[in-house]
Amino acid sequence: MLSWDDLQFFLAVSREGQLSRAARVLGTSHVTVSRRIDRLEQALNTRLFERNPRGYEPTPAGRRLVEMAERMEEAADQGTVSRQAGPLRLAVPEGFASLFSTHLWPDFIAKFPLISLELITMSQILSLSRREADMSVTLDPISSGPYRSERLANYTLHLYATESCLAANGPITRREDLRRHRIIGYIEEMIFAPGLDYLGEVLPGLRASIRSSSVFNQLAAARNHLGVVVLPHYIAVKYPELRIILPDEVTLTRSYWLTCHREVRAMRRERAVIAFLTDSLTARGSELIRTP
Repeated sequence: MLSWDDLQFFLAVSREGQLSRAARVLGTSHVTVSRRIDRLEQALNTRLFERNPRGYEPTPAGRRLVEMAERMEEAADQGTVSRQAGPLRLAVPEGFASLFSTHLWPDFIAKFPLISLELITMSQILSLSRREADMSVTLDPISSGPYRSERLANYTLHLYATESCLAANGPITRREDLRRHRIIGYIEEMIFAPGLDYLGEVLPGLRASIRSSSVFNQLAAARNHLGVVVLPHYIAVKYPELRIILPDEVTLTRSYWLTCHREVRAMRRERAVIAFLTDSLTARGSELIRTP
């Protein structure tokens, strides 16, 4: 199961004969090209090129791989890129992981049957530069260095509590009433993205007294009548025991962003995956955003 993006590097070197020329064709550095070739040779446990003063010449094993890679390239050019094989590691926040696993993963398998997807639920931003992930879904965009983000979808968050919680601590008819209630939220020093630091938007000075780094632990605490919580609409709507609070006053809008290295974005397979995520979330926009 070879990665098509590694094979693109391999084909460029076999055609250009030198790392520097292949790098110019691919729009990357010769160091990156060398690393990809080394990784491919390690994966196949065979030498693919002879290095000599004239440049890089394919070995017999390399020539056989050229034939196979060119067939894959031809198939990709004919629009069957979605069927290319190989691993893909996607790092996502907890809430998005639940959304993906429930609604998108079956369609992903149908569209990309030969991609071995590794879905990482991250509690912090992983290092794309160290290849801990090929792509990340983040809560805030990144626009520095070689990394770029594009918006996948917006979603809304609202206040929720159970009727038992409200009965025990009094009704909430305005934001100030929240001060009489226990608030469930994140551990402040472990908030890994500015987009999650939203209690101050709800009410200045509002602090959580029940804290967890997991949105699903917060959900469980709210369902257990322990306090008021801020949750994405697409998560809370599954639990009829949760009542939305101040729906006309408190609506927080956040975005999911697809972030990856520009080299990754240039790969056909990765572009197809990005398009799949964007189109799938656009189609489910009404589930992500609560409308009155």
